[in-house]
Amino acid sequence: MTKPAAPKRHLPTSPFKVPDTPAPKHFAVGDQVTHDTYGLGRVIGIEEGLAVLVDFGSTQQRIPSPYSKMTALEGR
Repeated sequence: MTKPAAPKRHLPTSPFKVPDTPAPKHFAVGDQVTHDTYGLGRVIGIEEGLAVLVDFGSTQQRIPSPYSKMTALEGR
């Protein structure tokens, strides 16, 4: 098992611009979402900062943060 890579830090003396960090994703119960593996679903539970529980119709899955494969759909 390998350790996850640590985020690179920006040195104050660097001539390069500070990289943009993406805003953390937030979901609410009832949000409709799409997942790269499971497809279309609806958030049915939240473990604040840790994971969300999503009902995908045929299965319910606990999706851990940072939710890289999941996106909230507009028009909730």
